[in-house]
Amino acid sequence: MNAKRTAVWLLYGLIVVLAAWVLHGFITPLLSACVVAIASWPLYRRFAASMPRRVTGSMTALIFTCVVTVFALAPLVFALGALAFESQAVLRQIAVLDKTGFAIPSWIEHFPVAGARLAGRWQSQLAVPGGLSNWVRQTDMAAILDWAQSLGQFMTKHALIIAFTILALYFLYSTGESIAMQLRLLLRYRIGERADAYLDLATRSLRASANGMVVVGLFDASAVGVAYAIADVPDAALWAAATGALAAFPFLGYVAIAALGLKLAVTGAGLPALVTAGLACLIIFCGDKIVRPVVARNGTQLRFVWLLMGWIGGFEALGLVGMFVGPVALTLAKELWQQWIRDLDAQT
Repeated sequence: MNAKRTAVWLLYGLIVVLAAWVLHGFITPLLSACVVAIASWPLYRRFAASMPRRVTGSMTALIFTCVVTVFALAPLVFALGALAFESQAVLRQIAVLDKTGFAIPSWIEHFPVAGARLAGRWQSQLAVPGGLSNWVRQTDMAAILDWAQSLGQFMTKHALIIAFTILALYFLYSTGESIAMQLRLLLRYRIGERADAYLDLATRSLRASANGMVVVGLFDASAVGVAYAIADVPDAALWAAATGALAAFPFLGYVAIAALGLKLAVTGAGLPALVTAGLACLIIFCGDKIVRPVVARNGTQLRFVWLLMGWIGGFEALGLVGMFVGPVALTLAKELWQQWIRDLDAQT
């Protein structure tokens, strides 16, 4: 009998390992879809309740998946499109200036310590007509091609991740109720009635992290918008919206700031570019390291330092989806630790 039971467990383990091996390449889109589905589930239930009865559950899930996809991707697409448009304008302006040579900005000569050296190199390499073109031709084209190939592979990979995430999201919306019920039954069977408390805690933590992303995007867009307006940045509202949309995702907000700083520097506004970029970086830093953890703290009940480590460690381990998984994992670990301590106290 024991031998038969052992064989059954070995078979179960083999099936689980085989399934995990087949799906290991889809872990990121599956986790991303789960995060989005859990975070937006209350909205989905309200949306489904408002639909006419003649609309099937599958159609409701499909419509809501399209709505979530548009609202989730539209700000990012807008921000990247704005950056691409502005980048083209900056490149055209650089090409025009290169024909006559780039005049030395006055702020470079007054730069502390290395100002004179920087001005000399600028005069010899960039101030002459076609200097930038000659410098570009001297670079290693193989390295540039490798960089372009890596960028293309990166974009293709993430496009596929987004596509599979959308497909998995539709599946979760259409079958989420039954999956959640089966998961609760399984956890109740294995760990008892505490399973409901753990699941509820994980859900609150994940939704708090999602709320933190939205709040950070709005905070950064508003704050940098004020900073851009004070600095008299051209198209301040457009740049603020692009910065806020990218800043909702860690480290992407700095891309918009770098693009804006480059544009201002090309137009000769070197000092305003440095001041504006520095202030915007400070705002985004505060949004990531202060506002985001504070907003998510009520849902996770973690101290600031642990929540911050959950954000950063999760992002390092799993990318964007790790920003949600990290705090949830630490929240559950804290709850399990406290429950273990309570059980030990009850036994003594």
